[in-house]
Amino acid sequence: MNGLELGGSFALGRWQVRRAGYGAMQLAGDGVFGPARDRDEALRVLRAAVAAGVNHVDTAQFYGAGTVNELIREALSPYPDGLAIVSKVGVRRDGYSEAIELRQDIEDNLRTLAVGRLAAVNLRMTDRSEPPGKRFDAELAALAQAREEGLIDGVGLSNVSRAQLLRAVAQTEIVCVQNLFNLADQRSADVLAACAERNIAFVPFCPLGWPGEVRQRLRGDPVLAAAGARLGATPVQVMLAWLLGLAPNVLLIPGTRTRAHLAEDLAAAAVQLDDRARADIARRFPAPAR
Repeated sequence: MNGLELGGSFALGRWQVRRAGYGAMQLAGDGVFGPARDRDEALRVLRAAVAAGVNHVDTAQFYGAGTVNELIREALSPYPDGLAIVSKVGVRRDGYSEAIELRQDIEDNLRTLAVGRLAAVNLRMTDRSEPPGKRFDAELAALAQAREEGLIDGVGLSNVSRAQLLRAVAQTEIVCVQNLFNLADQRSADVLAACAERNIAFVPFCPLGWPGEVRQRLRGDPVLAAAGARLGATPVQVMLAWLLGLAPNVLLIPGTRTRAHLAEDLAAAAVQLDDRARADIARRFPAPAR
């Protein structure tokens, strides 16, 4: 696949990345813990993603307690020019980090990935319904300081409300926001809109639905199946194409453990939903009222 076909590109801070990327979380063992189920296939998936033109890889030190970062390093180092590796901090196996621990979290990512700098680091929030206050400001300041020291190129946010986003952008430059967003859960529509207005990359996690019953229900949805059959696409590709069609600042990072699913995910960038498909999907999965 020609990398230029991966949905076009958008700026993630100073990095210009293709809109179809790859999320490495699933390379960890069950429950995002421990080593990969199939280590050799995990390495092949990472190499296949980059070979296909992916230049935006999402990871975190707490995925597999460092094992996912180590897989990325083994598969891709020395890293190709232009490969943006994005991580997140604020969550640990034993709870959520205090501001003073965020610097160590960033350094742990740098060490296990064997890089001198990350394209961006997302500050993962515990509760997006919590009004942002002094703790939020201190955590944000810790990431801004890491940026000033050259450890990261951009500051991002994850699992945030519109109020948290607006408080953050009033204090420092934000290059990306990573929130739960898919056909079954569009509660972050206001955050997406705020990002689009400010040219901030919006990166939906769980783009195919929350793992389990929700994801299975979406995969088997008759409206998505019918649209896919008519357009020559799978329901998975219809869901991803719908996300890409929402706004030009949407960046995808679907995750998978297999090259077959990787190819399916990346091919979604070439799927063009027509007016009929968009109308059918809108009726089936209405956006929340504002």
